[in-house]
Amino acid sequence: MNAPFIDLSVHHRPKGLSDRIAYGFTKALRWTADTFFAERYGHRAVVLETVAAVPGMVGATINHLHCLRRMCDDKGWIRTLMDEAENERMHLMTFIEISHPTLFERAVIIGVQWVFYCFFFALYLISSKTAHRVVGYFEEEAVISYTHYLREIDEGRSENVPAPQLAKDYWGLPEDARLRDVVLVVRADEAHHRDVNHGFANELAGLPEAHAAPCPPHQELQPKWKQAA
Repeated sequence: MNAPFIDLSVHHRPKGLSDRIAYGFTKALRWTADTFFAERYGHRAVVLETVAAVPGMVGATINHLHCLRRMCDDKGWIRTLMDEAENERMHLMTFIEISHPTLFERAVIIGVQWVFYCFFFALYLISSKTAHRVVGYFEEEAVISYTHYLREIDEGRSENVPAPQLAKDYWGLPEDARLRDVVLVVRADEAHHRDVNHGFANELAGLPEAHAAPCPPHQELQPKWKQAA
């Protein structure tokens, strides 16, 4: 399959204090990731995807409880955010098979996940608009990182290994798919999440919603009991 075209130039220019805080926080985390991982993009993906899978689940949980209290419709937010969390988790499961995180990286994942979950949960309660803007900026940086990863593969600095079977099943990739094919669809996923979260933030701010980049088709995950039925 061909990954959908994505616009690499998309960037939401910060407007107001909330956006500037979100953008500054994102840039600080980007500097930390660049310092810690340098150009080890596979290992970077493993650690950062554990963080990227948190916001969708936090947002879905808080919106679910909010709708129960208010007895109102969620406008499709809950399902969208849960799908995002699941999609990011599949990114993680894919890159684990490619990069094989070390014990130290696994320890870092545990610590970072707890800290970030608590931080993001509190941020979402204080300002859901800022929280979604943070995710939008996170995803902008993810698109940049995966674009750099593609260049590393194309220039021979990262081996273009065969794609894991899990990735081929999830995204419907051909049997001869390679790492480059995986990075292309993952980058397209991140571009979709980028636009959706900026759109959510815009909606909460009363701003026009931008067009969202298409999400690559992928397999709907089913529990084992349902598959056996």
